[in-house]
Amino acid sequence: MPHDGQPVTQSPLLADLLALTAGALPEVEQIFAQARENLRAMVTVGGKVSAQALEENQYAAHALAWLATYTESLRQMQAWALRLQADGKLSEMESLLLQIAYGEYLNQIHGGIPMSQGEVARLQDLGLSPAQPGAAAVALMARGNTAAARTRLVELMRANHGHATFGATGLDEELEMIRDQFRRFADEKVTPHAHDWHLKDELIPMEIIDSLAEMGVFGLTIPEEFGGFGLSKASMVVVSEELSRGYIGVGSLGTRSEIAAELILCGGTPEQKAKWLPKLASGEILPTAVFTEPNTGSDLGSLRTRARRDGEDWVVNGNKTWITHAARTHVMTVLARTVDGTTDYRGLSMFLAEKTPGTDEKPFVDQGLSGGEIEVLGYRGMKEYTVNFDDFRVKGENLLGGVEGQGFKQLMQTFESARIQTAARAVGVAQSALEVGMKYAEDRKQFGKSLIEFPRVAGKLAMMAVEIMVARQLTYFSAWQKDHDKRCDLEAGMAKLLGARVAWASADNALQIHGGNGFALEYQISRILCDARILNIFEGAAEIQAQVIARRLLD
Repeated sequence: MPHDGQPVTQSPLLADLLALTAGALPEVEQIFAQARENLRAMVTVGGKVSAQALEENQYAAHALAWLATYTESLRQMQAWALRLQADGKLSEMESLLLQIAYGEYLNQIHGGIPMSQGEVARLQDLGLSPAQPGAAAVALMARGNTAAARTRLVELMRANHGHATFGATGLDEELEMIRDQFRRFADEKVTPHAHDWHLKDELIPMEIIDSLAEMGVFGLTIPEEFGGFGLSKASMVVVSEELSRGYIGVGSLGTRSEIAAELILCGGTPEQKAKWLPKLASGEILPTAVFTEPNTGSDLGSLRTRARRDGEDWVVNGNKTWITHAARTHVMTVLARTVDGTTDYRGLSMFLAEKTPGTDEKPFVDQGLSGGEIEVLGYRGMKEYTVNFDDFRVKGENLLGGVEGQGFKQLMQTFESARIQTAARAVGVAQSALEVGMKYAEDRKQFGKSLIEFPRVAGKLAMMAVEIMVARQLTYFSAWQKDHDKRCDLEAGMAKLLGARVAWASADNALQIHGGNGFALEYQISRILCDARILNIFEGAAEIQAQVIARRLLD
């Protein structure tokens, strides 16, 4: 099928591509299945998976998590291509994205999957000897990700430059309309100012937040009966992706409302739902999540902040850290220990703690509440804070669900949506890096021609486009699972794990394309790099995420 007038004749693989990918996928699935059984044997003690053995074999466990992520990624890329083919939309660009993705990921599966800059997951780590791939995989590994394929993809990208994405997303018309609306908003209201906000370490202006509220961002997935739009998680993904493409801080404004609304929807009493959800949906109140403590990090079960009853109310004491947008919000979802004698997650409860919005100069104004800003490299638009509770009072009616000891369970119910949303933010940041890097490569002249004419530069841009589409499809699939009431903690975790790596790689490569200018604060790629780095840390650091995925795979 032609694309922008270009015939699909450039790659010898394209004619038989879907047959080759269909032939290679079962081999990958078989490798994964055997790897999982091998790991299970490594960590099973007395007929059960041993937590100690899993920790002792952590490298192998995380290798399995990455292998599973690659397997699901290839599965979803194939499903995406088949949908496009059925709709008559599988053009040369999409075919090249699929071809290069399969060629590269198959080579990595057999040769080593990068888990980080210095750690590579190999089949040997999972007790597998390198096997001779079948004919379909051999063809894709040899001719899928070639210099010629990357060059041709960039030619098509240059002809298509300025579009929302490179390649059809496979989403329906309604979701693409939502994408267009928020892409225009980001281009007009966010991107021109984001770098200045970052350099000055300023809070995102309230005019932006008010505009997002008017556009329904904070009530996007809240049911209509509570004042929201009742739209799908897929719509939340598209909105988060486009706003984060403009600036991750703006794309993340909805995260706090998403978490708070999910907590209340899943664990709140009818009275709490009626009181809080309409105000969250309208943007009348802004929430912040108050979970992390200085000495616990991802070990939420060890939290030491305590809440004790005092008459009908609760009194909270303790210290929290890395609290995003804490100053000017109206309500805190606070996780605190309420059950005496407990030292693990079973003694935790969740509170909807009301507070008075503060300012840059005085972030905390309520009695019993104090703290300060944590200066950070990036992700600055909402700012990070420490929050100290010193006999801070919370109304008795604001114990989430009205029952103690349910806080950790209530929080776990939000992780699927939060990680899907984080994966979407990662895709948006990666897309921003690609667009900024590509524009610079077009404009910058060296040795008499644009940087984009050099194969190594073009190759970087091509791989950005390929991996962004892979991460995008994995994220869309996790949202689809959530929208169809299917358990998707595994898929959401995989999307977040891969998306964070793709965002960092894209930002790093785009900065490399800028050369020395990329290291200058005046160029926005310096901000995008800093913003991308946080994605591998929050909502579950990559190592924690891989551990969670591995444990889930062995269930």
